[in-house]
Amino acid sequence: MEGLPDAAAFATKLKNTLTQYHSIEDDMWRVAKKTRDVTIWRKPSEEFNGYLFKAQGVIDDVVNGVMDHIRPGPCRLDWDSLMTSLDILESFEENCCVMRYTTAGQLWNIISPREFVDFSYTVDYEGGLLSCGRSLDWSEKRPEFVRGYNHPCGWFCVPLKDSAHQSLLTGYIQTDLRGMIPQSAVDTAMASTLINFYGDLRKALRKA
Repeated sequence: MEGLPDAAAFATKLKNTLTQYHSIEDDMWRVAKKTRDVTIWRKPSEEFNGYLFKAQGVIDDVVNGVMDHIRPGPCRLDWDSLMTSLDILESFEENCCVMRYTTAGQLWNIISPREFVDFSYTVDYEGGLLSCGRSLDWSEKRPEFVRGYNHPCGWFCVPLKDSAHQSLLTGYIQTDLRGMIPQSAVDTAMASTLINFYGDLRKALRKA
């Protein structure tokens, strides 16, 4: 398969990387943005010349309900305001797939629409689920989009202690948007985008 010689090995390495991010000590993070119910932190990425962002908030739904909205599939496109298209290019066993998706312009279109081709993997994690991904070097490109690149990223969703109907959702995102964009604009957009992600997700789950 193009850009992915061994899906199982790729998935295992990706899971291990996200688990490593999840164990980073609190004092290594700096708050980038905070609202009443979501906090965004960041630290310099070890993958590229940008930041690894961490997002965390409580969601009023069970783990499977939350992750069914986040993992690749038609449900994601219904509620995620940033995502404009999503196609599954290849599917594998063990909840693995290759997905291509596009995003809308941001910051009054200073950041133009982007296209990503990602390997995605969903796996059990400590009574909950982890859905993680990483971009692939996919040769087929569409000229109307700038091809962005997601370094290892993912969402951990586990039941909230003492509240079975709520979940703690923690995300790790490090996206290289590429193109001619000042890094400061990317950083501003990323923190706001993650805040909006939680808001959109909560609204979708209330309607579900």
